[in-house]
Amino acid sequence: MIVDVLLLLSILFFSLVAIFSKHLLISAVSLGLTSVVLSIIFFGLGAPFAGGFELSIGAGLISILFIMAISLTERGKHES
Repeated sequence: MIVDVLLLLSILFFSLVAIFSKHLLISAVSLGLTSVVLSIIFFGLGAPFAGGFELSIGAGLISILFIMAISLTERGKHES
């Protein structure tokens, strides 16, 4: 029960950080951490395929794509 509440509070915290952060990089990282916590919840519910998919695609690939896009667009701002 305590673990469930901690997972719920952490997913809520990371989601709120992603929404209200002024920095895009912090938002992208906290979205990745939200996906990590969600995959832990999936594993705890007995859905290992959903947890593995969320961990690899949601936390891994999507977060890397967001971070790459942010770094490419911010690099263009500093050069001009």
